Amino acid sequence: MDHSRAPVLEALEQFRRRGDVVFGPPGHKQGRGTDPRVAEVLGIDVFRSDVLILNGLDDRRESQGVLEEAQELMADAVGAERAFFSTCGSSLSVKTAMCSVAGPGEKLLLSRNAHKSVIAAVIINGVEPIWVHPKFDTERHMAHPPEPDDVRDRLSEHPDAKGMLLITPTEWGTCADVRGVADACHAYDVPLIVDEAWGAHLPFHPDLPAWGMDADADLVVTSVHKMGGAIEQSSVFHLQHDRVAPEVLKQREDLLGTTSASCLVYGALDGWRRQMAERGREMLEAAVHRAWRIRAELRELPGLRIMGGGEVIEEGLAAEFDPMKIVMDVRDLGISGMQAAEWLRAYRHVDVGGSDTCRISASVTHADDDETEKALLDAMRSLVENAGSLDRRPAVRLPEPRALELDQVVLPREAFFGPAEQVPAERAVGRISAEMISPYPPGVPVVAPGELITHEVLDYLRSGVAHGFLIADAADPLLESLRVTART
Repeated sequence: MDHSRAPVLEALEQFRRRGDVVFGPPGHKQGRGTDPRVAEVLGIDVFRSDVLILNGLDDRRESQGVLEEAQELMADAVGAERAFFSTCGSSLSVKTAMCSVAGPGEKLLLSRNAHKSVIAAVIINGVEPIWVHPKFDTERHMAHPPEPDDVRDRLSEHPDAKGMLLITPTEWGTCADVRGVADACHAYDVPLIVDEAWGAHLPFHPDLPAWGMDADADLVVTSVHKMGGAIEQSSVFHLQHDRVAPEVLKQREDLLGTTSASCLVYGALDGWRRQMAERGREMLEAAVHRAWRIRAELRELPGLRIMGGGEVIEEGLAAEFDPMKIVMDVRDLGISGMQAAEWLRAYRHVDVGGSDTCRISASVTHADDDETEKALLDAMRSLVENAGSLDRRPAVRLPEPRALELDQVVLPREAFFGPAEQVPAERAVGRISAEMISPYPPGVPVVAPGELITHEVLDYLRSGVAHGFLIADAADPLLESLRVTART
């Protein structure tokens, strides 16, 4: 296929040349009604490019096939049979994918280190989650993806499960043996969905971890805004084989997605695919070298422990590691990752990607250059020099990894929508949660609806709040009280 083409962007250029006068949405009418104060901040071209597909980039019947052609080019670029664009982010795409494989009351295997969007899909869809617990790294207090044998074991216990959802790479760059998990699923003739939100760049360079389509996954969801070059909420479904019907996937997406899809997202996805098809290997080659160079410089700083990837693979904790994720453990500086992130933003104007009790992470992409490299290294040197002056906060009481494997005693949907009450935190131990409790980032629920609340987990969460956890999804973000199922 001709990857110099960008059908969405070409149609937008044609729309502008024609000078169409639109008497439908959006109401700002390609910027005519935009407040100049808004345009000064956002740029007037954002509004000029805010055009509908129907009776905009394409006609009423979509007879020009603008979007379809762009999706075909995307599929060809990454080696998928089909690709579908989504403008609601991978949080929506994951829900769609899960609804395409399992319905209410049916079983679906899920990595328990899943993002809150996965748990939300379980609640919305009413599936019975069969948790596949990740491989816990006690020393780093980190969860790595589950292994193929873990999946085989769960499938042998639940042969009626409809499929598996695997999260890889993780927020911290560690990756699963995707092919091994795919083989385990296909032995039972069920599909493997891969939530590869952090892996949009993987198809375009051979030295990066295995890309889900190449590793025989059936359905892969990517967030192109995370490690790619598209704007926020840019997501793509990639599909192959016949275990997930494309028409079913499309109908589920139509059920959950917006009817006012953003041309800005479509155009950004289309343009990013063209860029990667033409220059992706070259650009990612430079980015990978830059990431290793930054990592080597950081290793020279006292008090920082830099996760290089090789050690977690050698220790049998992960199958692969994305070198473009620079993970820095700051505990030896006497501070938490959350404190480090806040200090870097306040005093060096550097915003890191992830942070938790132990570490921070910085994502290097094709967009980085010498200036951004210098900014990160200078900021980290300054952090090391000034860490001793940071106020000490109450310690987070980290539980043993197994303490995080809570008992699921009620289906998440039943617990979330059923009768519930708000009780003081000290009375929540031994009760069934009716809410998600997710420290953010990375947004992985420590407690999911239907799980039994334990003293160890509650102590961890409340000490975390005292330290500075952001918990936006709990009814009481301070966790002075918790929402639990009502006793009958």
